[in-house]
Amino acid sequence: MSTRSRRTEGAEGPGAECVPGSPRGRLALVMGGGGARAGYQVGFLRCLARRHPELRIPILTGVSAGAINAAFLASHHGTFEQAVRELAGLWANLTVDEVFRVDFLSLARHVATWGLHLVSGGFIPARGLRSLVDTEPLRGFLNEALHAVDGELTGVRAALARGELEALAITASSYTTGKSVTWVEGAEIRPWRRPRRQGRRATITVDHVMASAAIPLLFPAVRIGDEYFGDGGIRLTAPLSPALHLGADRVMVISTRHEPRGDQREEPAVVGYPPPAQVMGTLLNTVFLDQLDQDVLHLERLNELVNERGGETATGLRPVDLLTLRPSRDLGRLALDYEQSLPRGFRFLTRGWGTRETRSADMLSWILFEPDYLRRLMDEGEADAEAQCDEIERFLSSGAETGEPAASGARASPA
Repeated sequence: MSTRSRRTEGAEGPGAECVPGSPRGRLALVMGGGGARAGYQVGFLRCLARRHPELRIPILTGVSAGAINAAFLASHHGTFEQAVRELAGLWANLTVDEVFRVDFLSLARHVATWGLHLVSGGFIPARGLRSLVDTEPLRGFLNEALHAVDGELTGVRAALARGELEALAITASSYTTGKSVTWVEGAEIRPWRRPRRQGRRATITVDHVMASAAIPLLFPAVRIGDEYFGDGGIRLTAPLSPALHLGADRVMVISTRHEPRGDQREEPAVVGYPPPAQVMGTLLNTVFLDQLDQDVLHLERLNELVNERGGETATGLRPVDLLTLRPSRDLGRLALDYEQSLPRGFRFLTRGWGTRETRSADMLSWILFEPDYLRRLMDEGEADAEAQCDEIERFLSSGAETGEPAASGARASPA
């Protein structure tokens, strides 16, 4: 499913602020979180790349697992089609043991140590453990996949120098200050400050990506400077704001959350008392995905108000094209069909949380990094993109309506 609207630029509302006067046509891609669900985004991109192999997206922003996809696209040296093809290959073969350690001894040690630490009132030390799982495998995977040099994504700097990229923005949440921090690498970037969130200039590294994707408690926080950071979705009340701060006029958003239509009957996900898996799934969706939906709704309403006043106000507000794309099916429900592909020790742990007692395993869908499920997600994303191809084509060609070329040499299609 998708929603299309025009939204305002320059407003002092959630996600609605931007540098006024940016040239029309500048395209931004916003990719939200969702853990393993981010494979759905790759399927959408696969369809987009097949139809627009030379597409340039000058502004890329990502949160949580979406930050991994954004960082890969920004640092790739080839065409959009080549970048997406390689990204799809990585996701199609990704396994959970490339994200965190799943051997029985490692899992048992982490669970037992944390359990003893809790029941002893902290008397028994946690022996340096900072999360439920060890994510060093993910660090190694990202270093290789992003071709990092001493942790730095040098491909981003090269893309900026070639003029193929204007900015990459990665968002994480500071446990130290309680603020949402968006790190931006790009030319002519002006840092911003809003209540509980800010934008900072940075040279993007693997640490920034790891921090953005660090699911609370499950993954360890990442130290950057004097602060510790976790998943970018925790405090990000305005997921669209980084793209607008960076001067986007057209914003394409790929969500990983299914929103049932009015004619679709919602069946209860669980009968009786909810198991921990159901509670955690609801909590993850609320914290990490609801804000995107709220920001989109808020800005659609602002768009309507501005359009009623003739398209631009005396305060400098003007419409910005917005296309929101989301799954046509519940990705959590799909996850139940693939739980058996998890390593036995980890599957034993997830079932202990009650994943077999719910019809929508949202929690499971965040951590189900297994090829069969990830390929299914990519297929779903590609199919949804095909079903909405006409709307996507109109959106991509909307920059030509202004009579100005799209930024950074992007080719609007159809030509």
